[in-house]
Amino acid sequence: MTTFAPGDDPFDVAGLDLTPSPRAQELRASLVEFMNEHVFPAEADYHAFRHSVGPQDHTPAPVLETLKSEARRRGLWNLFLPDVAGISQLDYAGLAEITGWSLELAPEATNGAAPDTGNMELLHMFGTPEQQARWLRPLLEGTIRSGFAMTEKAVASSDATNIETRIERDGDEYVINGRKWWTSGAADPRCALLIVMGKTDPEAPKHRQQSMVLVPTDTPGVEIVRDLPVFGRHDQHGHCEVLLRDVRVPVTSVLGEQGAGFALAQARLGPGRIHHCMRALGAAERALDLLVRRAHDRVAFGKPLAEQGMVQRDIAESRIAIDQVRLLCQHAAAVIDAHGNKAAASLVSMAKVAVPRAALEVIDRAIQVHGGAGISDDVPLAMMYGWHRAMRIFDGPDEVHLRGVARAEPGRERVLRP
Repeated sequence: MTTFAPGDDPFDVAGLDLTPSPRAQELRASLVEFMNEHVFPAEADYHAFRHSVGPQDHTPAPVLETLKSEARRRGLWNLFLPDVAGISQLDYAGLAEITGWSLELAPEATNGAAPDTGNMELLHMFGTPEQQARWLRPLLEGTIRSGFAMTEKAVASSDATNIETRIERDGDEYVINGRKWWTSGAADPRCALLIVMGKTDPEAPKHRQQSMVLVPTDTPGVEIVRDLPVFGRHDQHGHCEVLLRDVRVPVTSVLGEQGAGFALAQARLGPGRIHHCMRALGAAERALDLLVRRAHDRVAFGKPLAEQGMVQRDIAESRIAIDQVRLLCQHAAAVIDAHGNKAAASLVSMAKVAVPRAALEVIDRAIQVHGGAGISDDVPLAMMYGWHRAMRIFDGPDEVHLRGVARAEPGRERVLRP
């Protein structure tokens, strides 16, 4: 476990112990067994169901409920929330990586899928007892799903202070008007809640203009306009454009307090970004596994591809890239545990840039070794590539994270002063 002491430099790795706790090691063994015995065998059923209903039908596959029941029976449920699971962010990072081997099934099967995880974290940290009873409890039970409505088409959402959606007070109600998009999860028929971020006071200081409000999806004026595909592929849960037209909710629907929306967004995205990164590492590991298997099974020019020097280089470069960025993710998670989200912000940004880059490199090499099969749906590589290319944009584009890392560098404490 992490052995940082208060006041330690978060960038100093000298005292960093990345050993998972005994509890995390037990969970890992159970999760690996769950993946091998239940999740991977269920992938064919899941994809057959999705094919049968069509790409824009968002009905959840029945096999998911079977997997959720088995995960709960094993105690592999809500692991992402330290206060509930009794493990650290560092512990969970390794478990999230394992679920990343089957991105469409394992995160949801363990109730650890975005955007629900981030929304549950917000409700857990900032929700009132009434909000938690109405929304957090069923989310933790996995009986409903939710969406996070922040991004807007008309403005550069890389700067959240640009948001134009208005949340105006009218007596005991807020009236919401705006248009959101990339609201993940909103097409799922189980999506009962949207956490909507908008401006409550355009005249306030820049980072106090925004608020978050809880909006039931069946509220009059909420319209799911369309589901947006990612590189031509429609997700089961949807990534939606949502129109909010004179939507009225009680003022008690505000999350935290009025004007706290920007701060809440930062609190939500810290651990969530590391979770995304660790799942991406799981996908990269699966891509490397596919690459190695293909290289040994496929013969070209009289010998297996695995004996070709260029393919050997691809395998070695992939292993190096994965192991490098895993350590960066673990370091960031350990600092979150020891010092909190703010202290880890620069490390999280580094991971958010480095991990998708590494994952895409590995997936691309695997595609190349598979030849024509690599760009088909006979193997999961095309889907994986599209999602992880999108990852360089969602939760903050690379450019914003690089900007933050560069700005933090002059303030880093240096012991050596030549």
